[in-house]
Amino acid sequence: MTIADPYRILQVSPQATQAEIKQAYRRLAKEIHPDSQTQDASHEAIVELNAAYEALSDRHRRQVVDQQREAQANRRQQRDRQAQAQYAQRQGQTPDPAIQLQKWLKQVYQPVNRHINQICKPLKRQVNALSADPFDSDLMDTFVEYVEGCRDHLTQAQKRFRTLPNPTAAAATAASLYYLLNHLEDGINELEWFTNNYDDHCLHTGTEFFRLAQRLQREAKAQLPDLT
Repeated sequence: MTIADPYRILQVSPQATQAEIKQAYRRLAKEIHPDSQTQDASHEAIVELNAAYEALSDRHRRQVVDQQREAQANRRQQRDRQAQAQYAQRQGQTPDPAIQLQKWLKQVYQPVNRHINQICKPLKRQVNALSADPFDSDLMDTFVEYVEGCRDHLTQAQKRFRTLPNPTAAAATAASLYYLLNHLEDGINELEWFTNNYDDHCLHTGTEFFRLAQRLQREAKAQLPDLT
């Protein structure tokens, strides 16, 4: 069964925790269940709700959903770029590549890079602090707060990345940033799962995704065009 948008159906944000998703599902299930006798009761709606919950309650299926949503966002971004180019062409406007590049660096690359640093740089310190006793509630709460902050920074970085078309001169840098953000999303997902189940494999995998992201960050910087 194809789900239009599980997050919309469950009325939660893409950054919602598993607990928030479960809570939303239970609340909506009570409202729309055919036996509830409420105005919103519907057999079709509960089937759709169940399918949406199944898609988001399993971490692997949720990753697929998130990847599909990201692909849709990228397609919309591409259409927007094409529309902007067509509009400029109709108006007889030819953007100066140098000005376009400078604008992209200032409004996209630099802010995205700052968000990446806020995510990656504290990881080693946070992991080392937690390793003293992963079952200490205070230490785990601090680590959870860090992971939640990472999710916020990632969301801001993804939004910023889509604000402007990628200049041709910075195509390689933009491609590295795109894959970098995907790695960070996978890494944050793994860290979130670690905080829920204390599975060291999730912590190791999440750390590895962050390491790959930092490598791509260095590549993105090295691929920047020479502005001199």
